[in-house]
Amino acid sequence: MSTVTHDLAHDGTAMLGRQLQRLRNNPGLLILTQTMPVTMLLFFGYVFGSALAMPGEEYRAFLVPGLLVATAANGLMTGMFQAAQDTHRGVTDRLRTLPVSRAAVPLGQAVADLLVTAAGLVPFLLVGLAVGWRMEGSAPGAAGAVGLLLLFRFATTWIGVFLGLLTRNEEAAGQLGGATFILPLLSNAYIPTEGLPGWLRTVAEWNPISAVTTALRDLFGNAPVPEGAAWPVAHPVAGSLVWCAVLLAVFVPLAVRRYARGEG
Repeated sequence: MSTVTHDLAHDGTAMLGRQLQRLRNNPGLLILTQTMPVTMLLFFGYVFGSALAMPGEEYRAFLVPGLLVATAANGLMTGMFQAAQDTHRGVTDRLRTLPVSRAAVPLGQAVADLLVTAAGLVPFLLVGLAVGWRMEGSAPGAAGAVGLLLLFRFATTWIGVFLGLLTRNEEAAGQLGGATFILPLLSNAYIPTEGLPGWLRTVAEWNPISAVTTALRDLFGNAPVPEGAAWPVAHPVAGSLVWCAVLLAVFVPLAVRRYARGEG
């Protein structure tokens, strides 16, 4: 292991511990982030399910993968708010004066968020099972679905970290993060895209959330891949991996560079 890699691993572990301690000291936020997806599942599953052509239980089976991905996409919001909060309160400036790897601080935040997300999957999936959702596919497929979901969360968190470092303001980050709720609405997370107008269907199917959602439905065995869809949805696993690779390749260097530069 090279010296740079060793330093990054050591410093990143230290920053990971800091982020986890931060969450421990703010249990209200932790409880909210863990219970919100469950609340949305119950609300959407029983309210929307009664208004769609799909029977209630069938819609809830369709909805669970979509909500999992919509929750993963919230990494953008949480990453943005935490990075902006640290920057606004001067914590980032103090961390920048320490002899630690420049990538360690954003990496620690992203990994801590990933661990919390992984833990939050357990209660969500248990509630999903209680309302009628089932893993109809193979065990390797289900494991692949969870891995893909966490990879997508990791990628969106890096987007949020970069935007949070860019805004440098808690209030602005909160307002901008709140606007991200529209992203799952412009996808197939909640409803099929087949009935949408042509241009809107194209927008929805090129949304990364649609590719990941379709991949999860396919891997869990909940719904087949739709025919005649755009390439990322027609080849959902490959499309999801490409989207994640592109997002990480773009936003990891941007976030690290922005952190290293500070206000300059």
